[in-house]
Amino acid sequence: MPITRRQFGLSAAALGLGALRPAQAQDDYPGNRPVTLVVAWAPGGSTDFVARVLAQGLSAALPGNVVVDNRPGASGTIGHASVARARPDGYTLLLGVNSTYAMARHLFPQRGYDDETSFAGIGRVATTPIFLCVNNRLGVKDIPGFVARARKDAGKLSYASSGAGSSAHLATELFLRSAGIEVQNVTYRGGAPAVQALIAGEVQMAFVDAVTALPLIAAKQVTAIGVSSPQRNPLAPEIPTIAESGYPGYECSSDFALLAPAGTPPAILRKLAAAKAAALHHPEVVEKLRGGSIFPDVGTPEAWPQQIAAESAKWGEVIRSRGITLE
Repeated sequence: MPITRRQFGLSAAALGLGALRPAQAQDDYPGNRPVTLVVAWAPGGSTDFVARVLAQGLSAALPGNVVVDNRPGASGTIGHASVARARPDGYTLLLGVNSTYAMARHLFPQRGYDDETSFAGIGRVATTPIFLCVNNRLGVKDIPGFVARARKDAGKLSYASSGAGSSAHLATELFLRSAGIEVQNVTYRGGAPAVQALIAGEVQMAFVDAVTALPLIAAKQVTAIGVSSPQRNPLAPEIPTIAESGYPGYECSSDFALLAPAGTPPAILRKLAAAKAAALHHPEVVEKLRGGSIFPDVGTPEAWPQQIAAESAKWGEVIRSRGITLE
């Protein structure tokens, strides 16, 4: 579901971010030069939305002009590779998502960069859950009911995905492994066609990012039977977590992080980390993100190496155990 700048009113003035400007800058960065924030996905959707909110927040907090540049392709690896090759001067940044920085490496070994050594992690930005949704005509109201139906109709049910390696795809595979069931994967050219296939009944289930799922749930176009986060979603508290539905420890989300090319000067990284934290603590920014069921997660550069290593290990094991390959 496309998300427009007009819909969310993403101007620095509208967000009320003037108060974020630091009293004194450590240096003249960024000065009068614009800073490019690369998004490795097409406009619309949760990653692009987070980038545009963050860009306005950073513009006010630095202060400077931060602009979003969409460079989609190959599950995000094209955009990531372009930033890995950029000059490490603080003027090219990347809003990465875990489907690329933690998952794609296990499917794209020749992507042209290394996630740990090619980037300097400025830290996490936000996280958003994924909803397990089923077609209304399936007649299933909860996860135990879906699992029972999948076992009864073994080989007859299918789920929609937008290709190998997306967060929604691996969330599904992790759930199937946890439940001990098999459901056929039907691949579509993007998240929007996959969701439309679910609504139309071409497939029976799909994991859908919250920003897309919540309006569909409210309109009763799909039935949500679980959410992938450890806690229930405050915008849909009636929907149980997958963990509490019989699969303790199940957790999956789309996580966003701010990255810079490796070799970016430490002083610039510190300034960017401070600006990111200031923006993500501002009430207007928090409100904009939470309105799309996206929750700020103010990570630090120091915590980033451990976080990316843990995410990569988790999803690499899922990919290997499920035999997932590029389609």
